[in-house]
Amino acid sequence: MDKTRIVRGPRDSRKQTLAQEMRRNMTLHEAILWRRLRANGLNGLHFRRQQVIDGYIVDFYCHEAGLIIEADGASHETKADYDAWRTHMIEARGLLVARFSNDRISHDLEAILNEIQQIARRHQSKSE
Repeated sequence: MDKTRIVRGPRDSRKQTLAQEMRRNMTLHEAILWRRLRANGLNGLHFRRQQVIDGYIVDFYCHEAGLIIEADGASHETKADYDAWRTHMIEARGLLVARFSNDRISHDLEAILNEIQQIARRHQSKSE
């Protein structure tokens, strides 16, 4: 599936500005994860951070695998319905969303990174 239009679709300058702010002010757990994902650091997978996709700002996006990674903190507990709806809308475009709690990022980072690699490989092979 061609994912180009998802990322390069209609531009919303407010969303772009907000995404830039979010890149400059990442949460602690986003920064921890980003240190390992950046510069193709996860087995050659290229991730972008705070990427606007189809009108939503996602934490991390790997275009090659069509994979979105979300770092979920306490604020996500109160918006589970919105997160589920947002995930549904994004996955309807053929992308895959994987969510990891901040607690897991703090205590189980290596396992999360292995999981991300496996998910990316599986989803990439389905997309081809």
